[in-house]
Amino acid sequence: MLREETIQRVLKFRDDRDWRQFHTPKDLAISMSLEAAELLEVFQWSGTDLECTAKQASIREELADVLSYCILMADVCGLDLDEIMNEKVTKNERKYPVEKSRGTAAKYTKLD
Repeated sequence: MLREETIQRVLKFRDDRDWRQFHTPKDLAISMSLEAAELLEVFQWSGTDLECTAKQASIREELADVLSYCILMADVCGLDLDEIMNEKVTKNERKYPVEKSRGTAAKYTKLD
């Protein structure tokens, strides 16, 4: 769980360096995507190696970068992370009712 003090620390880091001026929604979205690609790269060419244990340090580093840009995007767009996450989970609960989706990876449009 991200605590408010952690979110504020990320924002302070940005503000102390006067970087908010560079953080447009477009540039933050690009940065999020790039960092997510770096997270994906951790698993590139891993074949059947689906475990995370040996990759924990890299996963932690890249996931933290993704989360940092999510925090910055939410701040610039005036969004409350807790609120938007709860709205999304509520929406997904309707799209993926337990009785239809349990144990299947099917998209909600394919659930019967």
